[in-house]
Formats: sequence, structure tokens, C-alpha cells
Amino acid sequence: MISRPLIALAAALLTAGLAACAPATPPTPQTPATPETSGDRGDDHGAIAGAREVSEPPLGLLSVDAAGTSAVLDLLDEGSVDIGRAPAPESLVSDGRYAFVTAEAGVTVIDSGRWSWDHGDHFHYYLSEPALIGTVPGDGPATVAASATPTAGGTGIFFSGSGEAVLLDNAALSRGEIAEVFRLETAEPSGLVAPIGAGALVADGDELRYHDRAGRRTGDPVACTGPSGAITTRAGLVIGCDDGAVLANWQESRVAVARIPYPDGTSAERARAFDGRKGRPTVAAVAGHTGFWLLDARERTWSLVPTERPLTRVTAVDDAEGHVVAIDADGRVVVVRADSGTTVGATAPLLPDGGAGSSLVVDEHRAYVNDPEAGVVHEIDFADGARIARSLTTPTAPAFFTVVGR
Repeated sequence: MISRPLIALAAALLTAGLAACAPATPPTPQTPATPETSGDRGDDHGAIAGAREVSEPPLGLLSVDAAGTSAVLDLLDEGSVDIGRAPAPESLVSDGRYAFVTAEAGVTVIDSGRWSWDHGDHFHYYLSEPALIGTVPGDGPATVAASATPTAGGTGIFFSGSGEAVLLDNAALSRGEIAEVFRLETAEPSGLVAPIGAGALVADGDELRYHDRAGRRTGDPVACTGPSGAITTRAGLVIGCDDGAVLANWQESRVAVARIPYPDGTSAERARAFDGRKGRPTVAAVAGHTGFWLLDARERTWSLVPTERPLTRVTAVDDAEGHVVAIDADGRVVVVRADSGTTVGATAPLLPDGGAGSSLVVDEHRAYVNDPEAGVVHEIDFADGARIARSLTTPTAPAFFTVVGR
């Protein structure tokens, strides 16, 4: 459970934030202070009609079973709310509010009704009714890239079966509507649509091209062979490439790009999918059978950290102690210190198939991992030797899950 002192601290920060809600100072290219990759955050502090502002993060577990039935379990009082039934899921991606569930006929958007809005030096927290918003039609497996703010900017979807690149309007999603900013036909068998500014960077062969809200190409192409793993961090939008990563920020109505090459002489497998605590600059990625890559987007540096066993999932907490949480090939949840690579905690084997069918999500205090066969989500105290704090039975079997309200 989240402690009462932390709740009191969150309430105090909210009170202070409401008294000082002035426009944040725009980030500089060197050290962006807030994840201003959207370029369209608005001045409503994340509020929408019908939602109520609350004094603490409204954290919950959104679970979807194999048939597509979804629900939310509140992490404070363990009450639950049924949402409805979507098509049978194949994968799930979340931005902390919505679940984007890939199925045979496209991507279904589920609104958890819980979100946080990052105001730089404080947060605003909201609750509204959860709902099934609808489905974005598309052919083939989908790659989804979310932005930093659920009520502004966009969400990118690339359908590999048809080669279509779609950008959704997050402001419309927040009103319960699906609105496509653009839908482009490409000749690519795989790719990504990474939201930034009012548009998105779209994979085009070995380049990334910026498309505005009308779908038009603008600006210079960005070289990136094998683009993969788009993620929005505190320091900007990160996209993995064969030779390292691209870091993009929205600066003066255009995309400003920096390159972060891999260290000289490295032979480890490249990063293909990044993960980390929302709103932080450091993210992690599996490095083949070697261990994991750690990318500090603010410092623009890579670190390769070997591990005792190969990993199937990894995510960076990016706290003061440098915790990195992973699932290893034995199905254990392991906790590693980023600075030394030392394992500081590990569970017994928890997950079948080495965690291949599990997801891993972290917040400031806990890690969450689903065991679809057992029908539970384990809450892990990563700062206390990977202790299992709770094993939570979700209202629907967690074939897929995420943590919402963050």
C-alpha cells in the first residue's frame, strides 16, 4: 500500500502547485526540464469536462483477459470497476491512462479514466469514468508509440500488414472520440509513428521524416537505419537505430535532433525496445543475451550492464539509487543497481516460460508483473530486495495489464 506520509506529501505538492501554476520555462536543447515533445500541451493542466481532480496519484491495474474483457483494480482500496469487452487482444501498450490493445481488426482504445499531468515541478491527478472508446482499423501487427500527455499531442500507430502510418489526436481521445490526425500509406513492412510537436516522426526506409497535422513532410530527413523502440522521456523523444539512438525535441516549431551513438567497440546486440518509469530521462533495453543497455537521454550516454542470466524484460526506475528491474530467463524478478551492475534482490522463479508472456511496469515505489497462468499481478518492492508486497487478483484474468493513473 502507498504510505500515509506519501499521500500527505502528494497533497501538499498539489496545494503548492495550484498556487503556482504558471507557464513552465521552455526547455533548452541541452537539458529539457519537462517532456515538451508534444508542443501542444495546452494550459488546462490536463483537466477535461466531467473529470475530478484528486490529491494523489489514482493508481490502478487495468487488466484485459484473453477474450478481451477489461477492468480496473484500484491499488489503494482494491475496489474494481468493469469496463467492457474488446476484441481478443494480441498485445497492449499504455501511456499511463489509455490502453491501446492490438487485435486482429485493429487497435482498440480503452480509457482507464485515471491519469496524471506533469507540470514540471508538480503534478495534477484526475479521475473520470472508464470506457471503451473504440477501434482504429488496421491490418497486421501494430506498433504503438504514446506521447507524454494523455490530453494533448498524439499517439502513433504503424500497421505492418498494410504499411499504414496513423496519428491519433489525444485531445479527442480525452473526450471519448477517435480522431485520426493523418493516415499515410507507406511501402514499409515495419516501422513506427513517433508523436512530437503537432505531428510525428514516421519511419521511411532508413530515415525518419516529420509529418505535420496535414500529413505533409516538412524539415530535413533524419538518418536512422532500423528504427525501433520509440519512447518519450523527460529529455525528449528517443528512437533506437542500428548505430545508437536519435534524441528529438520540439524546438522553435521544428524538430531538433541529437545523435547518441553506441560506445566504440561494442559487440552486444542493439536495443530494440526501451522501457522506464514515466517522466524520467533514463530508459533500459534488453541487450541480447548479455544483459541490458541503459540510455541516459539527458546525459546522452549508453551503459552496457552484464547480468547473471539473460533477460526477457527490463525497465529503469531511474531513482536516486539507480534501480533497474528485470525479468530473467528463469522467470525471476531481479533488481540491479545501474552504477555497478550488482544484483540487489531477486524473487524465486515466479513466471512460466521465463516471463515471455508477462509485462513489467514500474512507478516510484513499486514494480508490477503479471502471471497470466496464475491470474495475478505481483507487486514488488524493488527497494527491499525484490520483496513481493502483494499478489493481487485482478477482476479479469491479466492476460495483459498495465498500471494506470501514472
